[in-house]
Amino acid sequence: MGLLSRSGALRFCFLPFSIIKTSVRLLVAVLILSSLQEPLEVAGLPKEIVKVSAGYHHSSAITVDGELYMWGKNTNGQLGLGKKAATILSTPSKVEFLTGVTVKIISLGFEHSIAVTDKGETLSWGGGGSGRLGHGHQSGILGLFKSDSEYTPRLVKELEGFKIKNAAAGMLHSVCISENGSVYVFGERAKKKLGYGEASNNSVPSMIDEIPYSEKAACGGYHTCVITGGGELYVWGTNENGCLGIGSTDVAHSPERVEGPFLRHSVSEVWFSMVSCGWKHTAAISGGNVYTWGWGGSHGTFSVEGHSSGGQLGQGSDVDYIEPTIVNFHRHMKALQISCGFNHTGAILEYS
Repeated sequence: MGLLSRSGALRFCFLPFSIIKTSVRLLVAVLILSSLQEPLEVAGLPKEIVKVSAGYHHSSAITVDGELYMWGKNTNGQLGLGKKAATILSTPSKVEFLTGVTVKIISLGFEHSIAVTDKGETLSWGGGGSGRLGHGHQSGILGLFKSDSEYTPRLVKELEGFKIKNAAAGMLHSVCISENGSVYVFGERAKKKLGYGEASNNSVPSMIDEIPYSEKAACGGYHTCVITGGGELYVWGTNENGCLGIGSTDVAHSPERVEGPFLRHSVSEVWFSMVSCGWKHTAAISGGNVYTWGWGGSHGTFSVEGHSSGGQLGQGSDVDYIEPTIVNFHRHMKALQISCGFNHTGAILEYS
């Protein structure tokens, strides 16, 4: 879990369900898969950090003046440092290819990265399998020796002319939201997963018409969540273990509104996205409360003897929940932020 201190220093820690209590406004909380049990300050960041993001095996930080630093696994160019960069970087490295560009948003997926500039331009890089970078074709030299990967940030040309205000990277797909509230999706769109038309990959952004004016998006393993301007929560995609929260495990081939508690409260928006997706679980804030649903960890594929892969829902068990279920913190509190990792969840709470 990555946290910013009030001075802008970046610290990382990990717990299956992490709770950070605070009486002051913290800027951001982002989850990272890590073996650390206590916070450890990240060295090599020369400036104040205002935003961080964590992917499956790589991490990033944006400085106060919009510079982007990245570190971690780099096997498919997901760090954006060029083809000659090392396959693993243990300390942050500035993305020099973005010199002169002010980065406002960064989102990291499984093996790819998406950034949005202060001008609303969208860039992507890393592993391009399934079309998740949105470039429409594989990179290569004179059409030969084609590769799925982009090793430096590349402008998503199909989104030129649209000022993007939000972006999210999932395992094999990506989502962007324009300033006019339109939702664009690209990447893996197999019929039984993202559910639009015949089984195929959509390698360039295409707009989804079925959603009202939208503000924020979150991508999971094979599911997507979008918060509208009116605070409604729409979901679609695969629904393994009930990760869509629609009361069943049926695949949603088009956006469906999540009901239950979200009919009584709008999904909160404090600083950043207040809905977050893990691999097969989801968490959101509504009315100051934390709700979770989806895979609880039972019958998991990542369990080892003596170590459960469950607990990411914070419900005190490893069972699945197919509808949003409130997390009981046993004290009066207000949730400020929520973030899901692959199989864990973190929250910033303000106790009164």
